[in-house]
Amino acid sequence: MTDQPFRIVFAVFNGMTQLDFTGPHQFLSRLPGSETLVASRDGGDVASEGLVFACTRTLADISGCDLICVPGGATATQVALDESFISEVRRLGLGARYVTSVCTGSLILGAAGLLQGRRAACHWAWRHLLPLFGATPDERRVVRDGHIITGGGVTAGIDFALVVLAELGGEALAQTLQLGLEYAPAPPFNSGTPDTAPPEILRAYNRRMAASMTIREKEARLAAARLANLEIAQ
Repeated sequence: MTDQPFRIVFAVFNGMTQLDFTGPHQFLSRLPGSETLVASRDGGDVASEGLVFACTRTLADISGCDLICVPGGATATQVALDESFISEVRRLGLGARYVTSVCTGSLILGAAGLLQGRRAACHWAWRHLLPLFGATPDERRVVRDGHIITGGGVTAGIDFALVVLAELGGEALAQTLQLGLEYAPAPPFNSGTPDTAPPEILRAYNRRMAASMTIREKEARLAAARLANLEIAQ
């Protein structure tokens, strides 16, 4: 037995999608006997898409954790090229009991070399980039492969958090928190996946994302090449 709290670290970055972070944080921070730290490469303020999170810890100052969670965001593939951030994610991930992500955060885990040979979830639009890092894409909202637990796009982060809570504290705890936070999704439209969205909505979305897809795929390939070079050097 140990008196040390179960330490959860969210590794955040500028440009992240705030719900990738705040959704899981809302649930996981309620785990009894735990402490939740929010950390970034440089510490201090971190600007997400529309919100600024203040007073984050510095990743390098955190000696270790039991669970690391990396959110995604529009800048995820840029962050995958930031070796200072990636090296800290790699260090903490290698020592953690659970390595987790939400949305395109799995691409960051991949760039850190933590998903090789593993199945992983990702936002549907960027899922095809996972094999660049030796991972197998899985379309489920929450995917577990050993100690790796990953969530799909954005809102899947809440489903992901409940799965993690059931793992750590039991299903009764997870269900109690689900009840307390009234998580009972009933979307007004059945347009949340490419399979259910009307064809014209899917086409419009893909047109809007085409330019950024080209850029992000290039960044992901470069990050994968850097990972391969690191493995050769080791």
